[in-house]
Amino acid sequence: MHDASPRNPMAALPDGFVDPSKAYSLTPFWFWNDTLDEREITRQIDGFADHGVFGFVLHPRVGLPADCGWMSPKLLHFMRVAIEHAERRGMHVILYDEGMYPSGSASGHVVAEDPAYACRGLVRYDGVVENLPEGRCRVAVCQCVDGSVVTIVDQPIDSWIRGLHYTGDDNVRSPNPWPTRDTPETRSPAADLLNPDAVACFIRHSYQRYFDAFADHFGKTIVAVFTDEPMVLGRGNPYDARPGTTGILEHVNDYLGYDFTPHLSALWHDDEPDAQRHRRNYRHAINRRLEHTYYQPLHDWCASHGVALTGHPAAPQEIGHLRHFHWPGQDVILGDICPGEPAVTGVESTQAKAAASAAVHLGRARNANEFMGAYGHDIPLSLYQFVAHWLLVRGCNLLIPHAYFYSIRGPRIDECPPQLGPHSPWWTTDTLRRFHAACHRLCWLNANATPVVDVALVCGAADLPVAPARRLFEAQIDFHYLEERHLNEDAILDRNGIRLAGMHYRAAVAVADSIHSSSIDALATLPPDRCWLLKNEEDDHFVARLQEVASPGLTADPPQPWLRMRRLRHGDTHWILTFNEGDVPICSRLSVDGFDTLTRIDLATTAVTQRLVCPEAEVKLEPGELALFIAGRAL
Repeated sequence: MHDASPRNPMAALPDGFVDPSKAYSLTPFWFWNDTLDEREITRQIDGFADHGVFGFVLHPRVGLPADCGWMSPKLLHFMRVAIEHAERRGMHVILYDEGMYPSGSASGHVVAEDPAYACRGLVRYDGVVENLPEGRCRVAVCQCVDGSVVTIVDQPIDSWIRGLHYTGDDNVRSPNPWPTRDTPETRSPAADLLNPDAVACFIRHSYQRYFDAFADHFGKTIVAVFTDEPMVLGRGNPYDARPGTTGILEHVNDYLGYDFTPHLSALWHDDEPDAQRHRRNYRHAINRRLEHTYYQPLHDWCASHGVALTGHPAAPQEIGHLRHFHWPGQDVILGDICPGEPAVTGVESTQAKAAASAAVHLGRARNANEFMGAYGHDIPLSLYQFVAHWLLVRGCNLLIPHAYFYSIRGPRIDECPPQLGPHSPWWTTDTLRRFHAACHRLCWLNANATPVVDVALVCGAADLPVAPARRLFEAQIDFHYLEERHLNEDAILDRNGIRLAGMHYRAAVAVADSIHSSSIDALATLPPDRCWLLKNEEDDHFVARLQEVASPGLTADPPQPWLRMRRLRHGDTHWILTFNEGDVPICSRLSVDGFDTLTRIDLATTAVTQRLVCPEAEVKLEPGELALFIAGRAL
């Protein structure tokens, strides 16, 4: 550690920041999507390391030959080649728990073991249905508000997950490339993730098979297992089903505390009384069931085998599921996050802050974000950098680019692009190397420094406020999403705010209709000037009053609504990370509470590039530009 002092910021660079552990490097999805070769595997790994990328998620992907199936001896052999070479290079490996996605079916092995483990759901039929075939069970007959009668049936729904092999010509690129997939591929039957026996079968066929094959590397080179957007209905859903399994109504009733049977038709019919509320309540009950049947068993298995469970839920706002991840994560896909409005609007805009917040409150060392999947062909490097910066300024400390392709032969190049690895046009550029180095250091900083955050934005397990978060961002008031269960589990509420996991929130904000009444009661114990309970998401009166009790950390003159700020403390050193999230340049004078100098650090080299005195410190940021400063005091 260099001599750190707020009066000597140039000497305050920790050794871990200057030369961070390889564990903090980018860790991309590596799509294994063609005939595999030992020399090519090791050559590509060497290329990753030579470009400052010291880990990867080993991801079997569509395009593998048919004789290299899920958990086949051939596939496991090539995985061992990759793992052992990564060990030699001092790199880390994350195992992907499925043959394609979504997770939970072991590429069809679960249903092959027992057809009763196939995905089930609730299906609505008109009229009274009698004499159901074997495997189907009538749950209820409901009278609808319009006088009609429907029957709700629990049954298999013939949904699927994507498969590992092409069934058509895998050498010729389609004349209509991505997102249209004209090359047929295999599909595997989806499993019933709400059935604990089916999930136990999944663990045997995926997690345990991995351990049986690579036990000598678990907790060493193999650091985690990635579970990918488990979907309770799988893909396809030809019956317009709703989530369910045998006996699900008993669970729903127990969770909600009332009989849900009279409200089942509201899951399909918009004109049923209070349909939206009943749908939300049902969704919450299903999510809680999924925590118990899927996420908790995976968490427990990983904990007992020396690796972390990471990955992400199926939906962007499911912060409740993240409590079961050792490394909570989320997924930025489909171009959802771009400069300007998309960065702060829509449920997708909550993802990075949700994962980082969950990690803080659960005492997790890492939080992950898969990003760039399905952003399309020919994206500029600047957009790749923008999304990474968007994640970093919100606290992400494990970046998982989607994806590096083993092969781009034939239709493979069109399978969920962009290709960000060795086949990309930027692979040999100095700009990309500098980007890798910057991300590496910021992931170290986000993981090892303490965020300075005064505001908790209280939320439900799957209902994260969007508009209030945007207003806080625009005022440079950092915050954490605080899942409401903490209020009645491990948080301490008193006249000075909320204390949880080493954080002290001097103020709390919540949207009343997105949290439970018990949470509202808990928040009522805070003084009125410490808690703002909003009537709806559009209520914006709280920001000005909030600034009186919660430090903004950084003030911009003139105000800059597209300026994002993250303040961190490492030892005696305070770091300020700034980011221009808009699409026009920012020029503003910056000042930081308690400090009167700012020293800008080049993230690629750690050199000092600018020394500024506040409040005259004028900072210029181009669109998408990210800058790191050390805050100090004048000598």
